[in-house]
Amino acid sequence: MNLKHFAVAGLFALGAAAPAASMAADVEAGKAKAGVCAACHGQNGISQVPVYPNLAGQKEQYLVASLKAYKAGQRKGGQAPVMQGQATGLSDDDIANLAAYYASLPAGGK
Repeated sequence: MNLKHFAVAGLFALGAAAPAASMAADVEAGKAKAGVCAACHGQNGISQVPVYPNLAGQKEQYLVASLKAYKAGQRKGGQAPVMQGQATGLSDDDIANLAAYYASLPAGGK
């Protein structure tokens, strides 16, 4: 097996692990933690303020990656300082739960 085969096998292994992480997330715990998010992103994940994105129906892995990037200080610009402050106090479980919760909501907010 050459290096290319190992890389491909590693990618498949990572892809196989992603659903397991999603299954471990707790939507109800995410809902309970989402109260502070509602101030900017709306009660049901639909923002009333044009500069704040809707979170309802967003892809779970995107939300996880975004929150982790904010927490690590990797996202800049816009409301990044606000989001960094919010994300800093979140555990990996909190992030997974919040992402699962918002991904479970209908994108149209109904």
